[in-house]
Amino acid sequence: MPWTQNYAALGNSLGLTALAVSLPIFYLFWALAIKRMKGHIAGSTTLLLTIIDVMIVYKMPLGTALSASALGILNGLFPISWIIVTAVFLYNLTVEAGQFEIIKSSIASLSSDRRLQALLIAFSFGAFLEGAAGFGTPVAISGAILIGLGFEPLYAAGLCLIANTAPVAFGGIGVPIITAGAVTGMNANIISAAVGRQLPFLSVFVPLYLIILMAGWKGAKEVLPAIAVSGFTFAIAQWWSSNYLGPLLPDIIASLFSLVSTVILLKFWKPKNIWRFPSEKGEKVAEFKKYTTGQIMKAWSPFAILTIMVGIWGTNSFKDLIGKSLKWFVMIPHWPALDGLVLKTMPIVKKPAIYAASYKWDFFAAAGTAILITSLITMLILQISPARAGKVAGNTIKTLVYPIITIGSVLGFAYIANYSGLSYTLGLLFSQTGHAFPFFAPVLGWLGVFLTGSDTSANALFAQLQQVTAQQIGVNPVLTVAANSSGGVVGKMISPQSIAVAAAATGLVGRESDLFRFTLKHSLFLLTIICIMTYLQAYVLQGMIPTIAGIMPTIASLIH
Repeated sequence: MPWTQNYAALGNSLGLTALAVSLPIFYLFWALAIKRMKGHIAGSTTLLLTIIDVMIVYKMPLGTALSASALGILNGLFPISWIIVTAVFLYNLTVEAGQFEIIKSSIASLSSDRRLQALLIAFSFGAFLEGAAGFGTPVAISGAILIGLGFEPLYAAGLCLIANTAPVAFGGIGVPIITAGAVTGMNANIISAAVGRQLPFLSVFVPLYLIILMAGWKGAKEVLPAIAVSGFTFAIAQWWSSNYLGPLLPDIIASLFSLVSTVILLKFWKPKNIWRFPSEKGEKVAEFKKYTTGQIMKAWSPFAILTIMVGIWGTNSFKDLIGKSLKWFVMIPHWPALDGLVLKTMPIVKKPAIYAASYKWDFFAAAGTAILITSLITMLILQISPARAGKVAGNTIKTLVYPIITIGSVLGFAYIANYSGLSYTLGLLFSQTGHAFPFFAPVLGWLGVFLTGSDTSANALFAQLQQVTAQQIGVNPVLTVAANSSGGVVGKMISPQSIAVAAAATGLVGRESDLFRFTLKHSLFLLTIICIMTYLQAYVLQGMIPTIAGIMPTIASLIH
């Protein structure tokens, strides 16, 4: 007999239930922001507290709760941690071979100014990696590169997390938008167009915000031409591609357009002053050795190959080919003690439905495998012996043990939040805000990404709820579904999963709480901007968002 989710389990009160099941979330914020616990301790204790909480509040069976947690932990190990391990391994190989010195020199030849390096690597290059692979790859790779260039670890990690906002909605070749379309029944191209009329405003603002954060307004004014070129070219390309090409390529096109445009600008313009971090005061700007074009191309070849590989891996045609020709995977279609044992109910679904649970270990289709193959090719190009590579791999895994524990526990928490109904209880609470709901619609996406670490998962959780509520209050549902994804992008920087990835890539393991405190205020500030924008688009600037007539018109009746 399936256990039925009850979103108002305490005295039929949604508010009281939401307060009770929010305790683990409040605890996680307290553990990271105030108590400054290490990430793996905060994550593990939050998971344990959540299991106890959902058993008491929802009367969820212990075996079901443990099984949901185990499924989440397994997904945290693969494919998420697999991406991080292989990405850091690739970076460490370039360091081992001495090639990173050449990479640093080639970037410094464009500019040794930290502000411009942040624009090129954290914003433009990071956005490309988000579009091609997602799942932590941009923060892991970009953060490692900035560390190699000499950035302070906290700034390297924090800047990469903040920069990785505008591209998240279209990350992983558009998977978050496609997921929102699948959940709501809307055409993904319409949702893509709507998101493409929200995020470009953020895309223009984020580069300026990054540099102000680094160097203050005075320092930002000195590089306004570069900020403007980087941000506006990204925003224009993002708007055009999302509206005319759909959700698959906006990040790829926008990031390349931004990167190339900024590099061209730097060929003709340089800032008057070279800005460095205060801790570098008194230090002479390092004189980098000049290298030939061939040497530079060789040093960058691992990342050039990475770009090609993750781009190929992200295409549907390649995934189909892998599925047909290389069937090396492990499939558990019915996850034990969970599949078929949880029943979702209205208004989350139109009628009571079984919440399925399965797991697929698909080695060749995973983005981390694309990075591993890139690493093997890199070993050949850079002439790194298997013995040396094995030593690098061992050291890489050793430094990532605690981040992997953090990621596993956070994914365990996310899965039990979904299967217990915790996420839906919080979502339904926000949906009761009535006329003000468009303002809070992005908050749902923000909360979903904080809980799960994924804009895709946040859309899977709340996109239909956004649609239902908008139709009930007479607001364009395309707007609120798009706002779920747009709000989610600024939740990425505070997601414990993202924090763990950034900490691992920049040598901040054990200081995850510092990183969380660094990004929290920026996340809330950017979220407020998106909330205001969504409210204006709902009631003042309605013409900005495309509409769809007659999409599931009877669904609003479900929550009466």
